[in-house]
Amino acid sequence: MRNEEQETFSALGVSSDLVAVLDAAGLTTPFPVQRLCIPDALAGRDVCGKAKTGSGKTLAFGLPLVERVAPASARRPTGLVLVPTRELCLQVSEVLRPLAEARNLRLVAVYGGAQMGAQIAGLEAGAEIVVATPGRLIDLIDRKAADLSQLGLVVIDEADRMADMGFLPQVEWVLRHVGGRHQTLLFSATLDGGIQSLVDRYQRDPVFHEVGSPTQTVEQMAHRFLLVHEMDKHRVAAAISRSGTRCLVFANTKRAVDKLARQLADIGVDARAIHGDLRQEVRERALKRFSAGKLPVLVATDVAARGLDIDELDIVIQADPPPDPKTYLHRSGRTARAGAAGLAVTLVLWNEELEVRRLKRRLGLDEPIVEMFSNDERLADLTNWNPAAEGAA
Repeated sequence: MRNEEQETFSALGVSSDLVAVLDAAGLTTPFPVQRLCIPDALAGRDVCGKAKTGSGKTLAFGLPLVERVAPASARRPTGLVLVPTRELCLQVSEVLRPLAEARNLRLVAVYGGAQMGAQIAGLEAGAEIVVATPGRLIDLIDRKAADLSQLGLVVIDEADRMADMGFLPQVEWVLRHVGGRHQTLLFSATLDGGIQSLVDRYQRDPVFHEVGSPTQTVEQMAHRFLLVHEMDKHRVAAAISRSGTRCLVFANTKRAVDKLARQLADIGVDARAIHGDLRQEVRERALKRFSAGKLPVLVATDVAARGLDIDELDIVIQADPPPDPKTYLHRSGRTARAGAAGLAVTLVLWNEELEVRRLKRRLGLDEPIVEMFSNDERLADLTNWNPAAEGAA
């Protein structure tokens, strides 16, 4: 049985040059998913990791990938990471790039919405590691710009999100085109349905590791449900956002995201919108500022926010109640990363109250729905405010 007290990356088998890169970034203590998965992945085993976004899994697969990847020739990468969204593609690339550079490995990010020429040039130069969304990678394979015959290590990240977004057929298409024997690492928050079929079909005798669960995430968060008025809703959101350093706000439609971001900006909140209709460079600029802590409020649709892995996110506001419990957990869980606590606030209009009561029952949450206006002093510290004595659940 593995010693759970392995508290350094060196103890897990990570080489000193990569440990130095981690040290420079202030990463000295492995997260649980890293302690569990890295030794098996370094040993060449197929690994199936059940872990939610924000658990530290990028390094859990990224370190073994950089350690084990072989030199590449033109158009024939030796390491591949499949991710569901452009945003996650860029984030994973940003985490892996310093590690790859320490080994003089070339890394190229391949995703839709950006110029294909630069991506083809990166593959032509002989990139060892490709981080890719399935659709763009298939396009490049069809154009003979990418050849998967030399891959030695394949990572499937956020497999459950791939399934949610309808990408599993594309993922399987890619996996069928991987030549020869190779190691496969798969990470997902759930292992049901199509995900289990991926494991059964494309992994050889995988070792399973599970870290965290949605129930634990719910317990780590402070949940607040506020009854607000339509004309005052954006002001309530603004007041809540000012109580933290970084706030992610969800709305259910692209139009609602644009409207709310504009309303927040009009009352002095530095907020930006991200959704699928915005130009890629606009989305990337907003995400980069938000990730760096220079943008305090990001307003997003569920699709645009999928796969975002942002640390130190202290508040999530659901300006529009989610359609189901799974969406509530996906949204709210972003503020409870790697064991940290967080605040999840749902804003409720009068005609949404009945549906939110049903949602709370299905989630097992008994916090009351309390009416508040934007000038209420309690909005400045909802985490430490105890709503149990007020309102009616």
